Amino acid sequence: MIDKAPWRKRRVLVVDDSSFIRKALAHQLEEIDIEVVLAGSGKEALAHASTEDFDLIITDVDMPNMNGLELCAKLKETPQSQHVPVIMLSNLDDGPDIEKGFQSGASLYISKAEAKECIIESIEKVLSKASTHKEQTILVVEDSRTIRSVVEKGLSEVGFTVVSAENGAQAMDILSQRTPDLILSDIDMPRMNGEELCRAAHASPSLSAIPFVVMSANNDRPIMRRMMHFGADAYIVKPFNIDQLVILVEKILSDRLLLISKEKESLEKERALILASITSLCCALEARDAYTRGHSEAVAEIAALIAGHMEIRHEDIEIIKLGGRLHDIGKIGILDSVLLKPGKLSDDEFAIIRRHPVIGAEILQPVPSLAKIIPLVLHHHERFDGKGYPEKLSGIKIPLWARITAVGDTFHALTSDRPYRKGMELEKALQIIKEASGTQLCPDCVGVFLGNALWENL
Repeated sequence: MIDKAPWRKRRVLVVDDSSFIRKALAHQLEEIDIEVVLAGSGKEALAHASTEDFDLIITDVDMPNMNGLELCAKLKETPQSQHVPVIMLSNLDDGPDIEKGFQSGASLYISKAEAKECIIESIEKVLSKASTHKEQTILVVEDSRTIRSVVEKGLSEVGFTVVSAENGAQAMDILSQRTPDLILSDIDMPRMNGEELCRAAHASPSLSAIPFVVMSANNDRPIMRRMMHFGADAYIVKPFNIDQLVILVEKILSDRLLLISKEKESLEKERALILASITSLCCALEARDAYTRGHSEAVAEIAALIAGHMEIRHEDIEIIKLGGRLHDIGKIGILDSVLLKPGKLSDDEFAIIRRHPVIGAEILQPVPSLAKIIPLVLHHHERFDGKGYPEKLSGIKIPLWARITAVGDTFHALTSDRPYRKGMELEKALQIIKEASGTQLCPDCVGVFLGNALWENL
């Protein structure tokens, strides 16, 4: 059974002079929830494409007045439609015919005999590729307006977002404001040449991972080797076929995405294993201290609620929630005689307790995938007025996630039974939270917590 979810809200223009073929294709696509628009000629299709948005265009090749090859070429010359992928269907499936299809700008060329069996799979591949391209930005650095225009057009036609610069200096200005997925650069340019740009980009920690492709008329091997030494990922010699350049860019970005995916998968496995170990530590801590058993989970919930009302990204809210669960993990290193003492702590004992954020950070430090959580764990006992611990940070110097967690930590501590006292009534706890705003707690975080009555969701 076909999963319809990936196809919903997709719009496809089907172009064929045969009413029977149009309707047959439309039926296949509508079965998987694709919205279909039909056109009986190239001229009609061009009118649709110049005024409407489509995710894909499927066209016959052999049509009167304007054939599919002519239609595709015009689509690629029109700003509204030049980025839309085109699949050609034809009874003409010899090598020269297929080559003409790709030369006109088609993303895929399929014989009508094969279409019935493979059209859905082909659409999936083309749309997936187009969707990836739409999310990727290419920076083109070239002092020749003609070459720059040709490269921009070729990349835009397959769906990439393209930004351009006339030299390395302009490129560095752009790079200070946005991070592209790949840099395409000439070598010989005024102000800052391609070699200087490549070296500058790879010297910057935030830019060094961006693939750098050189396009130059200079085919001198020592220069090629020097550019590769400076960090270039590929070198293409002018004059080049624009399709050759597009394929090179697609291959480099595809390989990079695959590498990132594998690294992410590896990190997720590592994270799962470490979290399993840390969960065991948390269980051991909960077995020692009945209060801690519900406290960490409650703090995590409160922190996630506050973060959800502060325009924080969903993936970061999940990290904050995990940090809430682990914020007291350092108490695993505190002696029972201090941690579970029913009476008031001495100064020395309190000094020991104050070590738990540092111990928690040390426990998490060896795990790269938990690096974002460490500032939360280390600083959740800092105070907004600078009188907290362990580093006496104040105001916005305290990491936001730690400030958020501190509100949840304080509220649940006030309303929960402790070894040395009973939990407070809700109204009294809320009043204390309000009074602590700007001294112990971050006013913004308190404002979100109180202003949205988030305790009612617990």
